[in-house]
Amino acid sequence: MKVKVKICGLTREEDVEAALEYGADALGFILYPKSPRYVPPDRLKTLLALVPPFVQTVGVGVNLTPDEILFLEKEVWLNLYQLHGVAISEILSTLPPRRLIRSYGLPDSSALDEAETLKVKVAGFHLDKASPQHGGTGETFDWSLAVEFAKKIGKPIILAGGLNAGNVAEAIRVVRPYAIDVSSGVEVSPGRKDPGKLKDFIQICRQM
Repeated sequence: MKVKVKICGLTREEDVEAALEYGADALGFILYPKSPRYVPPDRLKTLLALVPPFVQTVGVGVNLTPDEILFLEKEVWLNLYQLHGVAISEILSTLPPRRLIRSYGLPDSSALDEAETLKVKVAGFHLDKASPQHGGTGETFDWSLAVEFAKKIGKPIILAGGLNAGNVAEAIRVVRPYAIDVSSGVEVSPGRKDPGKLKDFIQICRQM
């Protein structure tokens, strides 16, 4: 099966349209106010209106609460939620497993143990470079950690962390993830995508 491609950190209409034109499978929108790529709910409504059927929309949140999820469910509708941070247990009873992705920054000594308990409660796992800002660093991590994680957990893996047109083919060959997630690797600045980089990145993924 061909690797899926998620373009994350979208903030502008033209970038959503470009990602769709070049064939992205999923679009990610940051719900974390401290991120330079944060999209408030009113703005998110505008961007989501551009997304056609069968393209997945993903809300990326840090320590989201059940009340915040319920607010988003009422105001905007997203296919999936990618959950960063430590406050996850209460969310598990708020949404069905098929709509939840758990994210880890690697290396993380506790990730495998927690993932073992969560693998029947979430649709898959998102693996990124460990960082205080929960991703978006533009830095890679040791991909052997992702390989080990995938073997032990046996659930779909979304690989992120410093990916770009220069290294994504090798990342796919090494890790064999279900999906690839990119943000800073196709940007000119945080939240502003480069159409040429978007096109090249997605085309490379499609060739794998």
